[in-house]
Amino acid sequence: MKNFDRINNQFYLKMLMLHLGYGFIIYLFPGLAKVILLGIMASFTFVIIDRKNKGNEALMAAAYIAGGEVFFRQTSAVFFYETGKYAVIIFLVIGMFFKGASSKTVPFWIYLLILFPGVIMVTFTMSYDFEFRKQVAFNLAGPVCLGVSALYCYYKKIKKEDFQRVFLMLLMPIVAQAFYLLFYTPSLDEVKISFSGNYASTGGFGPNQISTAMGLAVFLLATRLFTIKSLRINIIDSILLIMVGYRGVVSFSRGGIVTGILCLIAFLIFFYSKQDLKTIKKTNLKIIGVVIIFTVVWMFTSMETGGLIGNRYTNRNALGQVEDDITTGRMELIETELSAFYHHPITGIGVGKGKEYREENLGIGIASHNELSRLLAEHGILGIIALCIIIIVPITFWFKFKNNFYFLAFVTFWFMTINHSAMRIALPGFVYGLALLYIVDEKKNPVHRKRLAGQ
Repeated sequence: MKNFDRINNQFYLKMLMLHLGYGFIIYLFPGLAKVILLGIMASFTFVIIDRKNKGNEALMAAAYIAGGEVFFRQTSAVFFYETGKYAVIIFLVIGMFFKGASSKTVPFWIYLLILFPGVIMVTFTMSYDFEFRKQVAFNLAGPVCLGVSALYCYYKKIKKEDFQRVFLMLLMPIVAQAFYLLFYTPSLDEVKISFSGNYASTGGFGPNQISTAMGLAVFLLATRLFTIKSLRINIIDSILLIMVGYRGVVSFSRGGIVTGILCLIAFLIFFYSKQDLKTIKKTNLKIIGVVIIFTVVWMFTSMETGGLIGNRYTNRNALGQVEDDITTGRMELIETELSAFYHHPITGIGVGKGKEYREENLGIGIASHNELSRLLAEHGILGIIALCIIIIVPITFWFKFKNNFYFLAFVTFWFMTINHSAMRIALPGFVYGLALLYIVDEKKNPVHRKRLAGQ
């Protein structure tokens, strides 16, 4: 076991060095971004087909693309905006071609079918200027990504070590992005800070999306401090945690970092309950260590921003005055979508019509920031059924097995992210799927695993 951990740690260090180099190279030569991404996707495709997905290579490839999607968009590596979501879907479909899906995935097939009547509905409600392909792709790629991820992962057995590799694939491109930003915006001394989202600190790209990615990295790195038993690796992860934590906080977009912290708390609730008296003391010390790291990040960011970050997280403006709306306008968007559902409860207004509906009623054409209210507004009663499926199915799965330490954290990430950023990126849908995996510990419960395989 120690030998396996040593090999795993060596692999981690090699991947880390590779991705720190990746971030630096893209900073020096931005034109290489597309070539590198194309090479990554081609390599993943070859490995999946060559190995016939025997080691869940498709899941690892999808994890890498989902984790790196924001970075790929930021560096103009994508060929079109939804490249990341489409790639995640394609990799998982190829994986299912070789290994199939569980016979118990019927609810998620129904969920996917439910999404498409809304496409037909919008053909009756759209205006002359409505960009049909663009709006349908923007609003459906995320939900379809969730559905396909769920199809692949639901009741899927995965070895504990392979599950850790999936984590690594999620994390590495985000670390590369944080390192890239370290060179792109090394200091805030000479930049103008925006309270609605600090584009100056995020390389000119959307602070909301970058905050979401960094928040996930905060969660992944923090949990590694509890699950990896290597002082050297723990020190490295602590340094990386400071780096991604700072980049997430200084984006001035609160959602991603708050979500990352809530995910960590959700993880610790389950992880802590499974500890014996001997390991609880060590866990307590690690919790204190994480709190210290978070405090360091906050204090440094506060000094860098002249205390403005404190105002942002306490819902105050630059003058220290309390703002009326803590949601920065999101509640108004939700209200228009609930109004659309109230007036069109059966059919909904159609996929992608929400933006146009807001422009007609509020005079502002803004895309949805909340996937729950968007489903209701654009899909009507079918949206309610879709919500019931994606909420009830994982809960019943959890109560049946309870073997995934990360279940609560993954569901928290999905739920929080779709409530502040909808499904603009693949991460919430993909991470939702990870919550449905059945993690196999080779040393435990062989009889129970055999029973699962026969279901």
